[in-house]
Amino acid sequence: MELRHLRYFVAVAETLHFTRAAELLGISQPPLSQQILRLEQEIGTPLLKRLTRGVELTEAGEAFLADARQIVQLADQALENARGIARGISGQLSLGFASSVAFNSRIFTLIHKFKERYPAMALLTREENMALLMQDLQEGLLDAAFIRLPCESSKAFNLRVISTEKMLIALPRSHPLSGTPTVPLSALADETLIIFPRDVSPSLYELIVTACLRAGFSRHTFQQAPQITTSLGMVAAGCGIALVPESMRCVDNPDVSFCDIENNTLFTDVAFAWRRLHPSKAVLHLLAMLAELPAPH
Repeated sequence: MELRHLRYFVAVAETLHFTRAAELLGISQPPLSQQILRLEQEIGTPLLKRLTRGVELTEAGEAFLADARQIVQLADQALENARGIARGISGQLSLGFASSVAFNSRIFTLIHKFKERYPAMALLTREENMALLMQDLQEGLLDAAFIRLPCESSKAFNLRVISTEKMLIALPRSHPLSGTPTVPLSALADETLIIFPRDVSPSLYELIVTACLRAGFSRHTFQQAPQITTSLGMVAAGCGIALVPESMRCVDNPDVSFCDIENNTLFTDVAFAWRRLHPSKAVLHLLAMLAELPAPH
């Protein structure tokens, strides 16, 4: 029994007419009649009563129609699903997010627009530190990732920069320099520097540490925070100061103030990373939409 035989039978059963069914199927009437007859012979019982002006379903035909219709619908759905995945408009897309990109608005504008355009695509997302993101991307556990540069291990992947952010100083609101628009790092050299663990973003960590040591900070006054984002809570509690990406300015904590770094050389890129070989169609769609985003201000 072939799927086309079921399609032919369903068309005849729904129209109750061989000629009209043949027109719907785009075939001539004699071959259709022959295929239905073969189906009946294979089943071993008539499914249709041939009348002068059409057909009627037999009792066996009524029972067979319900199952045949369901099989045809499932086959059509399976075909559509497979084609949708091949075209990158349905299926699943696994995306990783570096912990430090959580407040970058361009990323989530992109994700929102992608979901609007491809509503049948299920996004599987997870947040990890940079080391785990790069490992999962390499091993194929992720299709792509939004990462924070600089990152040495990212050189193994294709990269598209989404935005460039300057680093800001986060101060407790009670700090004497709170509210000052621009502050040299050297003016804060006696403060405790709250900094995320190195494995969260190794290259960015080294960039910050190097700049602070040059400005006169001492390593034994560094205080580790679990993540870049949690450093703001520690600043608000008066534990010290922190250097954070500009996108974190949107965090509305009344006990934290932000200021620019005088003669700032600390900048970091947010980038989209994907494997160089055989990217999925969904990843390519996401890249195309990234190119459509307005340029950052």
